[in-house]
Amino acid sequence: MLKILFLALSAAAPALATTQDDVLQADLLPGWQMQNGHHMAGLRLQLAPDWKTYWRSPGDAGIPPLFNWSGSVNVKSVRVHWPSPVVFHTNGMQTIGYQEGVVLPLEVVPLDASKPVELRAGVDLGVCNKICMPAAVQLTAVLDAGGADPAIKAALKAQPLGGKAAGLRAISCELTPIADGLRLTAVLDLPQRGAETVVFETSDASVWVGEAESARTGGRLTAVADLVASNGAPFALDRSGVTVTVLGAGGSVEIAGCPAP
Repeated sequence: MLKILFLALSAAAPALATTQDDVLQADLLPGWQMQNGHHMAGLRLQLAPDWKTYWRSPGDAGIPPLFNWSGSVNVKSVRVHWPSPVVFHTNGMQTIGYQEGVVLPLEVVPLDASKPVELRAGVDLGVCNKICMPAAVQLTAVLDAGGADPAIKAALKAQPLGGKAAGLRAISCELTPIADGLRLTAVLDLPQRGAETVVFETSDASVWVGEAESARTGGRLTAVADLVASNGAPFALDRSGVTVTVLGAGGSVEIAGCPAP
């Protein structure tokens, strides 16, 4: 409902002399061809001062970007590599995203690595400052062998660490039935990295995941969130498809899978 309200308010607002072109500039960085035949390109989003856009899991008050690669030539798949985002607290609501812009590395898998690749990207996203507005861009780039792009390389370096690299010693997840779904409680034996925000994601897009509450006792971090299917019916959770991200001032950690105790 919050996302519907976001769009409704954006459409109803009297523009305030602000247009998409005033606050957002976007382009595709062609990047380079990797040794495995994939291409590492980049989507660069540049925002006006104090404006922000959102991460893949932006919180209930945020709008996740949606990507459409249809129309691309010689493209089998595209994987987005996400740099560590920032946590925002506005009017009592938590959102997660990027301030004043971001470069999203795009790993493009061609159908035939020996042939030219043309990437066509349609991106729908939300951008916010004191007001929020929906934005949409259509971009095209021809990807060739190219060379190292420092902006893409910096964004790749800014990705969260994996669990092992961050010093994760153990993780366990307990599932408890609730009236309309499941309560997920994760316990992580993980060194602290400053103030922490925990985000749960599942591989099932139809499952709503609530904002996690977390607490730490020494080296143990405990986080709890509710999971509800869109149809309100009971569901089985694929533990291997759960992603646990710990966002911290000292760096972020991304953990794939949430095994039983």
